[in-house]
Amino acid sequence: METERADLLVRGAKVYNSYFKRFVTADVPVRGGKFLYIDSRRSGAVEADSTVDAEGLYMVPGLIDIHMHIESSMLTPGAFCRRLAECGVTTIVSEPHEMANVNGMQGVLDMIRAGENSPVDIFYGIPSCVPSTSPELETTGGIITCEDMEGLKENPWVACVGEVMNYRTIIRENQLEITRFLKGLREKDRMFPIEGHCPALLDLDLARFLYLGINGDHTEHSMEELEQRFANGMFMEIQEKMLRREVLDYIRAHGLEEHFCFVTDDVMADTFCTQGHLDALVRRAMELGMTAEQAVYNASFTPARRINLLDRGAIAPGKIADFLLLSDLDAFAVGATYKNGKCIWSRGEDRTGQGSMSRDGAERPGTERTGTERPGAEPDRDMHFPESYYHSIRLEFQEQSRFAVPMESDSGKVMVRVMEIQDGSTKTKETIRKMPVKDGFLQWEGSGCLLAAVFERYGGGQAVGYGLVTGDCHKQGAVATSYAHDCHNVLVAGANPADMKLALNRVIEMQGGMAVADGGKIQAELPLPVGGILSDRPAREVGEKLAGIRRAMTSQGYRHYNPIMSFCTLTLPASPALKLTDKGLIDVKACKIVPLKAE
Repeated sequence: METERADLLVRGAKVYNSYFKRFVTADVPVRGGKFLYIDSRRSGAVEADSTVDAEGLYMVPGLIDIHMHIESSMLTPGAFCRRLAECGVTTIVSEPHEMANVNGMQGVLDMIRAGENSPVDIFYGIPSCVPSTSPELETTGGIITCEDMEGLKENPWVACVGEVMNYRTIIRENQLEITRFLKGLREKDRMFPIEGHCPALLDLDLARFLYLGINGDHTEHSMEELEQRFANGMFMEIQEKMLRREVLDYIRAHGLEEHFCFVTDDVMADTFCTQGHLDALVRRAMELGMTAEQAVYNASFTPARRINLLDRGAIAPGKIADFLLLSDLDAFAVGATYKNGKCIWSRGEDRTGQGSMSRDGAERPGTERTGTERPGAEPDRDMHFPESYYHSIRLEFQEQSRFAVPMESDSGKVMVRVMEIQDGSTKTKETIRKMPVKDGFLQWEGSGCLLAAVFERYGGGQAVGYGLVTGDCHKQGAVATSYAHDCHNVLVAGANPADMKLALNRVIEMQGGMAVADGGKIQAELPLPVGGILSDRPAREVGEKLAGIRRAMTSQGYRHYNPIMSFCTLTLPASPALKLTDKGLIDVKACKIVPLKAE
């Protein structure tokens, strides 16, 4: 009898079987980047060129994150994915709508190109809502058209339609680009996944959304909203803020494990470096009572099936040999990460600098850098974005007078709309406050509210929108950022004009980034010069600077589980309830601009 040959033999591991959701000791040969055989008899029927002794180790499929945004880490794709390999994530579906908002279709193509040397597989979601609402409600640096979406659909690394965010508008009679695209898509392809974003949508409105074929959702929900989504056949993607005991208990009690997976959506660079990525959600799920076998299943098998990546997500013959070796299952301690049967990272030895492998086992081609090398810079070595990305903040330095808000009042007082930040959520609540007016200007200083202002940064007219913020936000100084979902105009909010001017102008000077000011001094800063939203520095360096931002915000009174995300989503008019863009205050439910002065 002729002996089978393999490239690699993983010997004696406790191998996870996704179909029975259990571990069995086996030898696992890999050939051509795929699993050849799961030899639970340990028969020695296959010989290999190299062997890994995995006695006592747990072997599980590589983790798969089907809803996330690389830009949320503020890292370039290469730096992001090198760290990702350490977390045991071997496949992601990234939707680059952040860079699309900055630079349109070219931004999407440049993000795809920047990831070509990644050690893990990056699939993409088609940015379906750029802008997230409409040009009437926010200004962006680009617009993605129906024709753009159709072109991206033909790319073999595009796996789905990215989250449809303008959910209130799309369920009504409309002329949206995404509506045109979805109509044509379903006539040609009944299986292509369409991801949704529909917080607070219920009853008939939810049914209208599902009727369009948008049948996945990753957003924050009440238990009533969660129940309606499961009951109507929606695939649920559970991110950190939805990872609660009551949610997992509900899923288990109703046998819904096949209809959800874990996703990260947005991960900040500091927590990415200290806590992990999708592996952190697996650990958290186990802390909340989920078995390790089930947590692995919903971080590998169900996401692969949802996104039609049927060649991975399980350790079985013919599947891509993406797997992890764990030294401790209960702690989900990743000891080594393998991609297409090759070790791309192992504890104590970083191997992520080597090329990655594509689905057919062939090495993915590298990319030539474009643009001019900037003196003194040490950019991410996989890709240098074109020089134009380093000059994308087309905004002049501002004077303190820009923070004087004109307001008419016959009585010397006025009722104003205020965005109230609440810890535990990135949603805001609209509240009404009484505020004095003097000499035709709103007297917001010392009112218990911060002034927020959003400056249009793309050179289209330099509009500015004003709002007021209260609640679990900072109480002194100012914070400014060009990383402001999803339009990425420049947002500043503060307790006094002097610190607001300082923080804002520092962001402009850096050509993008975040800055915290207090007492006339910059307390912390993070340059984001690539399109005003990414750093070209290594992950750990960016993580340290972002941690400094977080500490500074907290010391100035911000009380939130994620102050950076809370602050940076004040400009997202697709998330309830009252948000601020360069056009002004947005009533999210009504999809319209409302005045600062409450009638």
